Amino acid sequence: MSASKHGSLLQTDPHTKKRNAAEKRFRMYGLSAIGIAIVALVILLVSIIGNGASSFRQTYLSFPVTINATEIEAAESALLKTGAYNKIIQISLLAYLTNNDQLQDTPEADAFGMISDEAGATFRRFILANPDAAGTTFQMNLLTNGRIDGYFKGRVTAQTALLDKNVTPAQLILADRLADQGTLVQRFNWAFFTNPDASDQRPEAAGLGVAILGSLYMMAVVLCLALPIGVAASIYLEEFARKSWITDVIEVNIANLAAVPSIVYGILGLAIFINFAELNQSSPLVGGLVLTLMTLPTIIISTRASLKSIPPSIRDAALGVGASKMQSVFHHVLPLAAPGILTGTIIGLAQALGETAPLLLIGMVAFVKEYPAAWSPDAGLFGEASTALPVQVFNWTQRSDPAFVERASGAIITLLIFLLIMNALAIFLRKKFERRW
Repeated sequence: MSASKHGSLLQTDPHTKKRNAAEKRFRMYGLSAIGIAIVALVILLVSIIGNGASSFRQTYLSFPVTINATEIEAAESALLKTGAYNKIIQISLLAYLTNNDQLQDTPEADAFGMISDEAGATFRRFILANPDAAGTTFQMNLLTNGRIDGYFKGRVTAQTALLDKNVTPAQLILADRLADQGTLVQRFNWAFFTNPDASDQRPEAAGLGVAILGSLYMMAVVLCLALPIGVAASIYLEEFARKSWITDVIEVNIANLAAVPSIVYGILGLAIFINFAELNQSSPLVGGLVLTLMTLPTIIISTRASLKSIPPSIRDAALGVGASKMQSVFHHVLPLAAPGILTGTIIGLAQALGETAPLLLIGMVAFVKEYPAAWSPDAGLFGEASTALPVQVFNWTQRSDPAFVERASGAIITLLIFLLIMNALAIFLRKKFERRW
C-alpha cells in the first residue's frame, strides 16, 4: 500500500509547525504587552509614592508651653488673635531654650522663624477645646515652617538655603541641634487627612479634610440619584419596552453618552444647574448632579448586561407557575442580576470620584477654608462651597512651593487608595452574591 501524499501521522506537517510558531509568537506579543503595562504601572507608582510618601510625615517642635490665664484673655481681646497666640508660643519657646544648657546661645530670630504661621491658630484651637488648661503647662507639638519640614525630607539643603529668603543656613544648623535634643520630631501626619487647605505661606498646614468631605457628599448624591434611576431605566428597556426604532435610538444614545468627554457634562451642568436652576456654585450638590449625569450611562449599560446574562428559562419558569411579568423580574431576575449591578455601580462611582474636568467648570476649584455642612438654612442640602480630591490635586500642582507638589502626590496616593478600596469592594460583593445555575 502506497504512503499518503501528506506523509506520516507521526511526522509534524510543515503547516502545523508554522501555526505553532505563530501561536508562540502571539503569546510572546501578549506577554510583552502585559509586561510593558506592568512596567509602566510600576514606574508610575514608584514616582508617585516616592514624591508623596513624605507628605504623610510632618515635622513638629515639641516643647512645654505655659498657659497663663491673663495672657489668654489678652490674646482673645486682641484684634489679631492668631498673632497674639504666636507671642505666647514665642515666650514659652524662649524660656525653654534659656533653661536648656546646650541651647542657651540660640538666637531668638532663628528660633522664632522656625515656627509655622499656623502654630498660633493651632494653640488657640487647643485653648478653646480645653478651657480648664489655664494656669498649667502643656507639652505642645507645633508645626515647623515648610522649609524646616522640607529640610528633614530632603527638599531643602544648606546650598538652597543661601538663596531662600524663608530660611537661613543657621536655622538648618539649629534644626539639627533641636533634633538631637528631641525637641524637633517627626510624626505621622494625621492632620493631612483632617485639615482644610492652607495659603501659599503655610504649605505645612495644608490638608485634604474639605476635599475628602466634599467628595463624600458628591458620591452620596450620585449614589442616591444614579443607582435608582439607572436600574429603573435598565429594567424597563430590557424587560418591558417593546423593540422598536424608538428603543433603538435610545440605546444608541445611551452608548454615545457613555463615550462623551466628561468636560461636556461640566458645560451642561454649568448651563442647567447654575445658570438656569441657580444652584450654588462650587457646591457638592451641583457636583453630584453633574457626576450623576456622567455616571448614568455606565450604570445603565452594566445593569442591562447583567439582566441579559440571566437565562430565559428562569423568566419562563416564573411565568409558568403564574407569576406576572413584574413578579418574575423583581422576585427572580433582579436578585440574580444584583452582583453585576453592584459591580457596575461601584465602578461608575469610582470613575466619578476621579473626575476633575466637569468640577472645574462648575467652580469647585475655589480655595475653601471652612468645612461644608451637609445642611444649612441658607444653602440647603449639600449647598455650601466645597472642593474634591482630584480638584485639590489640580490646585496644589499649580502652586510654586515644592511642599505643595509633595502634598499633591500624597493626595494622589490617597485617591488611589480610595479607588482601590472601591474596586476591591466591587469584586468582593460580586463574588459574595454571585449565584450559579
